[in-house]
Amino acid sequence: MNDSLHPAARQLRQHIHQFVVLSDEEWHGLEPHLSIVHLKKNQFMATQGVVANQVGFVLEGVFRQFYTKDGEERTTYFFFDQQLIAAYMSCITARPSPVNIEALSDATCLVFPYPVLKALFRQYAGWQEFGRLFAEYIMVALEERMAGLLMLSPEERYLALLEGDQRHLLQRVPQHYIATYLGITPVSMSRIRNRIIPK
Repeated sequence: MNDSLHPAARQLRQHIHQFVVLSDEEWHGLEPHLSIVHLKKNQFMATQGVVANQVGFVLEGVFRQFYTKDGEERTTYFFFDQQLIAAYMSCITARPSPVNIEALSDATCLVFPYPVLKALFRQYAGWQEFGRLFAEYIMVALEERMAGLLMLSPEERYLALLEGDQRHLLQRVPQHYIATYLGITPVSMSRIRNRIIPK
């Protein structure tokens, strides 16, 4: 492996170990397929309508995931440092991606092909366990997101963002993207901010 890849690969392995501890043999199944990609602000890691086949691990930077319909953008997720990133539905189904993933800053990712990961799921028990646990993690996050959109008022969603693990969004993401993530207009979010944040 290229020496410059070692620190990045170590970070990815540590992240995976939050789900399952891989043996050296299991880890070495992925290691040769890792590469580093640098993206400029506003470059796309995944594009709506194009089949995605790559998984990334964000080393540095901020990304947003969004849909575009009739010229209107709907932000659904943000990715930050030390997070896995992909248009997962497209990777799994091999169908065109329903989402875009755009860099909101200059960014660096460690990337690998999804078909390699899929093969590792079949070959090694450790990778299979990781795949199951990571799928559960995504499912919980999606259900929490759906429940928030369906059951909370716009003001409650904003307060939950302020109080939750993702409050750092407010410092690293433009306000109009946060508004689309919350399902409200920038004007509505400004009114909410004015009501709840002391002058």
